[in-house]
Amino acid sequence: MNTEQPLSQGGFKLCRRTPGVAWRMALRTLFVALAVAAGAALAAPPLASATAFATDSPQPLPALNIDIGQTSVSGISSGGFMAVQFQVAHSAIVKGAGVVAGGPYDCAQGDLVTATTRCSCTGEPYLNCRVGDDSTDVPALLRTTARLFAAGLIDDPANLARQKTLILAGLEDPLVPRAVSVQLADYYRGAGVPAANVSTVTLEHAGHTFPTKGFGNACAVTGDPYLGKCGFDSARAILEWIYGPLKPARSGKAKGRFQKFDQRPYLPQDPAPGFAWSSGLDSSGWVYVPDSCARGEPCRLHVALHGCKQGHSYLPLKPPAGGGLYYGATFLANAGYDRLADANHLVILFPQAVSVPLRNPNGCWDWWGYTNRHYADRQGVQIRALRAMVDRLSSGARH
Repeated sequence: MNTEQPLSQGGFKLCRRTPGVAWRMALRTLFVALAVAAGAALAAPPLASATAFATDSPQPLPALNIDIGQTSVSGISSGGFMAVQFQVAHSAIVKGAGVVAGGPYDCAQGDLVTATTRCSCTGEPYLNCRVGDDSTDVPALLRTTARLFAAGLIDDPANLARQKTLILAGLEDPLVPRAVSVQLADYYRGAGVPAANVSTVTLEHAGHTFPTKGFGNACAVTGDPYLGKCGFDSARAILEWIYGPLKPARSGKAKGRFQKFDQRPYLPQDPAPGFAWSSGLDSSGWVYVPDSCARGEPCRLHVALHGCKQGHSYLPLKPPAGGGLYYGATFLANAGYDRLADANHLVILFPQAVSVPLRNPNGCWDWWGYTNRHYADRQGVQIRALRAMVDRLSSGARH
């Protein structure tokens, strides 16, 4: 199946512009914080019956026989932006990345308004969307990348040239329009990544969603649970682009299980008191470990990052329509990564972000600076925590 399409193909419709109102602009930080979606929202339908979930208390992450150089990362929307940040900050260990509805490295440049108007359209209706063909200012982002490397804050960007990256965009995405993904491809090109190492996939009828073969809303819908029945297996496309051909996904009963783990030991100890307020990280996350990996066989690690409102303990500002749970594991149970893990010796890490009132009410990953000014480099709270999780999982490697 040939899924590669030049990002230059197809039209792009600029976001709607909404007249500004002076008094609202005075409160724009609050309004935008409440409006930031930049990812997927949570719903809690029944989990796949063939998936085994551990229901006991969170446990420590296991030390597995994982080659850290076989680590890859992917994410949707805020998770997509964070995937790029981790990919660049720790490029020495990353084999490849998958970016669904995401944009260039450090796109926001530490500014919430830039994040919600020039890197996405999530500031509307309070802030006019200004996404266009050059709205992210890729040359400036490349200069930032070079400056951070010179300061010793990220790995050598030359490492990006050996990585494989898949960029996935929906032509009908109103939140992170396709033009942002085009500029992500421009960023990789400017960083010296060979064209052969970047696959760009545009789904003509996809909204702001994580495309699946058959779970979720209609593909064009931008709404809960932000997984779409697009007839396209994003998890397989991403993993195969990075690792090469995979064995067929499992059918029937899972040979591994989802294990809830305690995220707190991996949080840097230097933030201000109150881990959630300062870090945006939940107290627990999830990891899918195939039986073969648990037994010590050589395995590979993929880090899958949810979008905004998709964390397993996300608390919406109002009850879900029609009732139901406030929390759940919809993304990790239905994105499709676990179904490929058993047959392909893949451990899938699902870290969890959490809502922070006013700062980050939608439980987004930090891609604009709500944690601190180092959010996009190796000193960032979330990037340090993710690296600590990767280090722990790969600490059982047999050389």
